[in-house]
Amino acid sequence: MREGSNWMAGLKQAGLWSNQRSQGDAGVFMASQPYLAHLLPAAHLRQLAVDWLKEDVPSFDYGGYSVGDRQECAVLLCKSPGVLAGFPFFEAVFAEVGCSVGWLQSEGTWVEPITRVAEVRGQAKSLLLGERVALNCVGRCSGVATAAAKVCRAAQEAGWHGEVAGTRKTTPGFRLPEKYALLVGGAACHRYDLGSLIMLKDNHVWASGSITQAVRNARRVGGFALKVEVECRSLEEALEAAECGSDIILLDNFAPEDLHPTATTLKTSFPHVMVEASGGITQDNVAQFVGPNIDVVSLGCLTQSAKVVDFSLKICRDPASKPSVRNFVF
Repeated sequence: MREGSNWMAGLKQAGLWSNQRSQGDAGVFMASQPYLAHLLPAAHLRQLAVDWLKEDVPSFDYGGYSVGDRQECAVLLCKSPGVLAGFPFFEAVFAEVGCSVGWLQSEGTWVEPITRVAEVRGQAKSLLLGERVALNCVGRCSGVATAAAKVCRAAQEAGWHGEVAGTRKTTPGFRLPEKYALLVGGAACHRYDLGSLIMLKDNHVWASGSITQAVRNARRVGGFALKVEVECRSLEEALEAAECGSDIILLDNFAPEDLHPTATTLKTSFPHVMVEASGGITQDNVAQFVGPNIDVVSLGCLTQSAKVVDFSLKICRDPASKPSVRNFVF
């Protein structure tokens, strides 16, 4: 049996899950959440691992030389509370250096410190070669997943049933792990890249001359396969965007007292248009931005300013026995 709490029990303990849910409310996590690692192409995972390791060790590994190739067991410890995420990237890094990972927890589980999360086995030099890169992955991903889970919970507690989403405000070179972590935390990725959704922002509109012209230009090449979203700063812009065929209207940087009347007017005239709110939304104030006419709230802070979850990888003094916290080389 795995150590620590299961999905629901862990979230209840952390205040992220409640049995008192309105009808149809699935909560922050689903007990039958699919195995999200299946989303990740194996070749892409391997290439990321290769690139990260090459960045960390572009020449000689002097520390690895000093420890040699003795077989060792190291234990991954979670030292701060949060939602575990980033397992496929952690595993890909160690696979690239010839180590094996045995998981003791499930991805998506809320854990409290100190929790044993995994055992990693391989040559001492290989364990230390992959250590920092792998820890960076799991710590950063877990931080993003934790932030996403908390915001989803806050929105749900406000009685809202729309989608919390991230943005493209991601760390260069680390977008795939961060987008993956959003999913683990229960949020939507939003568009992955410029080709996933046609989003026309203020600069697109100014360069095109008008919202209508920008949408026409985009539709000409995007065809039926891509939705069009337009960033709007006023009700007038939102109505123009809806009238010219936009699928999604982004109400950007609206104060809550202006956001909801604008969304209501827009939905009254164009009930099938999706409305997204963004700008200045955080875990603390998300309840003010959600409402019956808001379909999506997007938050750049989920990836821009998520606090990492603290992990350590410790080699066990006695790899023949089951590692315990007392057996680690600190």
